[in-house]
Amino acid sequence: MPSTSTAEFVRTSIEASKALSLSAVIAAMSLAACNGPVENAIDCHRVCKRYSTCFDADYDVSACEDRCRTSANSDASFQGNVDSCEACISDESCATATFTCGADCVSVVP
Repeated sequence: MPSTSTAEFVRTSIEASKALSLSAVIAAMSLAACNGPVENAIDCHRVCKRYSTCFDADYDVSACEDRCRTSANSDASFQGNVDSCEACISDESCATATFTCGADCVSVVP
């Protein structure tokens, strides 16, 4: 039978290991949570600004970005739509993007 000090050492080591693992999980989740909104802001800005550049110079880009970010931060499916739209339009002219990216972007911008 292990001595009291050995048993306590093992128990303390196990508790410390659990605490360290929990801390690592919390840190990873925090980083992931911080990364999403930043990426969404960048993607939403690009999509909304591109819509303004290609279709409507008077389009309210700021309001579009706000709607887009709010939806992307709360809905993973919408975030996927934003990512697809942004990836599609990034290297295309306005005319080409209209025809090739319409399906990817229709739920993000009008």
